Amino acid sequence: MITVNIREDEEFIKLGQALKKGGLVGSGVEAKVVILDGLVEVNGEVEVQRGKKLRDGDIVSYDGETIKIVK
Repeated sequence: MITVNIREDEEFIKLGQALKKGGLVGSGVEAKVVILDGLVEVNGEVEVQRGKKLRDGDIVSYDGETIKIVK
């Protein structure tokens, strides 16, 4: 499981940013495509909003990889 930290001065990280920071996609454009294609799950549910706000404890799954969001 990959861990992605939210900046200390922030309360959330957006889904597209988390995918990039976790190394699962190479660019924001790639993140947008895989999210809009319904290939990304947040907490077990398909998520199609690139700007979805992720908070501490959220779990993101894509392409057999898992990211845990931590504060």
